[in-house]
Amino acid sequence: MNAAAAPAADQAVLAVRGLRKRYGGAEVVAGVDFSVQAGECFGLLGPNGAGKTTTLRLALGQTAPDAGEIRLLGEPVPARAREARLRVGVVPQFDNLDPDFTVAENLLVYGRYFGMRHAEIQARIPALMEFAGLAGRENARLNELSGGMKRRLTLVRALVHDPDVVFMDEPTTGLDPQARHMIWERLKRLKNEGKTLVLTTHFMEEAERLCTRLAIMDRGRIIAEGAPRALIAAHIEPQVVEVHGPGVEEWSQGARAHAARVELAGETAFCYVADETALLESLRARPQLVYLHRPANLEDLFLKLTGRDMRD
Repeated sequence: MNAAAAPAADQAVLAVRGLRKRYGGAEVVAGVDFSVQAGECFGLLGPNGAGKTTTLRLALGQTAPDAGEIRLLGEPVPARAREARLRVGVVPQFDNLDPDFTVAENLLVYGRYFGMRHAEIQARIPALMEFAGLAGRENARLNELSGGMKRRLTLVRALVHDPDVVFMDEPTTGLDPQARHMIWERLKRLKNEGKTLVLTTHFMEEAERLCTRLAIMDRGRIIAEGAPRALIAAHIEPQVVEVHGPGVEEWSQGARAHAARVELAGETAFCYVADETALLESLRARPQLVYLHRPANLEDLFLKLTGRDMRD
């Protein structure tokens, strides 16, 4: 596939200032500011109901804001959202492929929405099929495809018109690990080709693997923003020891003397430390306890900032 002609590196592809949106009595986006530079992968990370999908819809001009300013590829949104979206690919949270069309027909019809000629779309299909791992399936019906294949088809459908920017809402939700890893590899290829990616996700590993920068949203607000490893270093101790088993609650009381922070979640103690030596020594004397020692990761950061309570 050919790399897109990206905007200048010092020009924000997407700039959002003071964005607000209310539904009924709830403000679901409450004064959001962020920008996305050309060629980066920017992630909106947050629990269910944090406002991620609404923010994406506002940025695309699919929903009108109550307040704030949006510029997408230099165009004011929603006033000139249609013009901006001609250079944007969108991967929705749920596949909306047409079951009455073959794989190739889905791409042909979508390309026509962007004013592409039939021959122009046909010329792009072989490279798109290779990119999606669907070579040889151009004439297949959708009921012949697995969930992972349909998701990859939805991804390349968004690339038919060779957009500068690709927006993705939960791109790997519902996929098995093999399919998820294949999508990740394809998204890395897009980054290497110079595409700008904007995605929402609640998969920590996905955000850590793909995102150049990310913003963590909760209750309609951005509560942290930056490169994944820099955010982890700024907010979390470098080492984590997870402990569970009989007597873990009693053991965790003593562990507080050796840890910067100890959290009990159900039957598991999460100990955040700069030096794990003393904790591991104490665990050797408690063989009934099972433990895992690992580096801090994005999930630790996410849970610290948004809490461990379930969100419906």
